[in-house]
Parts: sequence; structure tokens; C-alpha cells
Amino acid sequence: MVDCEFFYNELTKKGVNFFSGVPDSLLKSPCAFISNHVLKANHVIAANEGAAIALACGYHLATGDMGLVYMQNSGLGNAINPLVSLADPEVYGIPVILLIGWRGEPGVQDEPQHLRQGEITLKLLDALGIPYRIMPKTNSEVKDCLDYLVKIACEKKSPVALVVKKNTFGECKLEQTEKIRCELTREEVIKLIVDKLDPADIVVSTTGKTSRELYEYRKLLGQDHAKDFLTIGSMGHASQIALSIALKKRSQQVFCLDGDGAVIMHMGALAIIGSQKVANFKHIIINNGCHDSVGGQPTVGASISFVSIAKACGYKTALEATSASDIKKMIEIIKTAKGPALLEIKVRPGARANLGRPKSLRENKDNFMEFLSK
Repeated sequence: MVDCEFFYNELTKKGVNFFSGVPDSLLKSPCAFISNHVLKANHVIAANEGAAIALACGYHLATGDMGLVYMQNSGLGNAINPLVSLADPEVYGIPVILLIGWRGEPGVQDEPQHLRQGEITLKLLDALGIPYRIMPKTNSEVKDCLDYLVKIACEKKSPVALVVKKNTFGECKLEQTEKIRCELTREEVIKLIVDKLDPADIVVSTTGKTSRELYEYRKLLGQDHAKDFLTIGSMGHASQIALSIALKKRSQQVFCLDGDGAVIMHMGALAIIGSQKVANFKHIIINNGCHDSVGGQPTVGASISFVSIAKACGYKTALEATSASDIKKMIEIIKTAKGPALLEIKVRPGARANLGRPKSLRENKDNFMEFLSK
């Protein structure tokens, strides 16, 4: 395996001192090392991958040096626009190193939402004209690989990519950062929410462990999953799925169970929700201040107010809660409030290691659509 400190030192020797991106589970060790050792001014955990490309481009414009952007391969979709219309050699010609976690690598078992993305990852890089190498798993080979890619990036004034397979990096743990201090976990909050729902209520849950915990609780209760759309992929888009459903199913309450990192990734969605003035839309943001599913890297969720942002975007009601008793009260309020209504719930980071996963996403979709049609 590649040693994170060795990898970081090789980058800095080549003048790469700025880092940005969106955390990924395959990259949690190098991201942890960067977080532990790089000044905040030189490491920005971005709202989304496209923003990270723009940050690296701004760094180059200000210093003439090259930055590194890390992302899961699913993030290439967010990054394509600035890669081809800003950094591309035929536009401004800005060199940047992409460190891409290869989820869904062909032949490697992974979750269903990653399989198609894994299949097309290298094809996308080819289509974008981005030179790349699959990252070796030894320090000496990595050094040669970086030498080659940095040379290409400088000569061609082009983005280049290192594609990272599972188990490439040795372990490095993120040092303790300031966390939201709350009595409840996200899973405990999801149980409180589900217990307050009415039989006809519709739920759309965000990507990551939120959907898995919702799935687990329905299973524990002996309930089916037909009332829930589990947005396993498409981080940041659950609220727009829920909004569209709410617009077409106005006689039913639609609850979107969202996360702080997901909301921040596409925060413009809040303005669209507010503008639609849809009375049956109920938005619950479970805020743990970190990217819990991919290593615990911090978001800015702990230092901003989603309540204030929602009010500014036109939500009719916006509340917050932390304790179990307050959460129960606030859920009752937003159930009867005219929407769009938002409830921000602050929770402790962390999740069970033995969380289950939905067995069939297509079956979930079909059952959900059948429930909506009744």
C-alpha cells in the first residue's frame, strides 16, 4: 500500500501545496493526512467537485502553482463543466491533478449505484481528453507515476488524473475535530421521525447512511419500504426529487430527510423550493457537521444556520431542534404547518458498522411508484 505521508511529500516536492475536493471513502486516508497537516488556507473541503476545480484554478491564477482536487468518480459529473470550459488546454489551460476514487471498478464488488459510474470512469476521462494513470500500490511506482503526470500537466497546461483503486492507501485516521455536541445520533432521530409519520406520508431520503438507517428501521418495524424513495446515489438531489413529488401529490405530506453535506453540495435547491410555495413539502435536515459516510471529514454545517438560509429562500416555516423532546414537538409543528417547512436537527456524528443495505433499487422504485399511484 502507498504511505499517505510519502504521497503527500512527493506532491509538495513537485510544488503541489493546495488541496480541495469532496471526500470519498477510498480516499479517506490521504484526505485525513491532508486535513491533519495542511493549513486551512491551503485545504478547502468544497461544496461540490465542480467548485473544487474552480478553487484549484483560482489558486493557479494567484500563484502559478498546481493544486490537487480529490473526489469520488461519481463527482466527475459535477466537475465536467469547469474541466472543459475553464481548465481545458483549449480554453485557459490550467494544470490540476485529479485524485479520483474508483468506486464500482469492474470486477470489484460494490453497491449498485456505483457500478455504472465505475464502468464508464476511464471512458469519461478519455472523452474529456484528460491524461490519467491508475495509481500503483507501492511508493516507488507512485513516485514515477507522479513524475510523469506532473510533467504532462505542466507541458500541456492540462488537468491530469490519478485513478485510485480500493485498498491503495495505507491507513491514516482523521484527528479529532470540533463536532456538534448533541445527545442523539442520526439513526435515533430517524426513528423519532418515522414514529410520527402518518400512513399516507411520503418520504424521500438522501444518499449515504440516512437511507440505510431508514431502510433498517422500516425492517425492524416489520414494515415494507413502499412509502420511501431511497436516494442511494445522486448526492444533493433528494430535495428536488421530493419537491417534484410534492407538486404532483398535493394531498399527501412529502418529507425529505436530508443531510448537511448533501444540502451544501447543491444549496441553490433551497431557493427553488422556497419559490414554489408548495404547502405539503416538509424538509428535515439532519446535521452532524461532517461527511459521515466517507470518513468524517467536516462540512461547514456546524457553523452555518440552515434555518436562516431557508427563511431567506422563502420557506414558510423554519425551525431547529437538538433534544428528543424538542424534536418530537417540532415534527408535530411542521406536520401541520403550511410549507415549504424546514426542520434542522443537530445530531452526533457516527453510525453503526453493521448497517444493512437495500437489496433491490429497482424494486424500491417500483413499489414506491405503486404506493404513489394509489
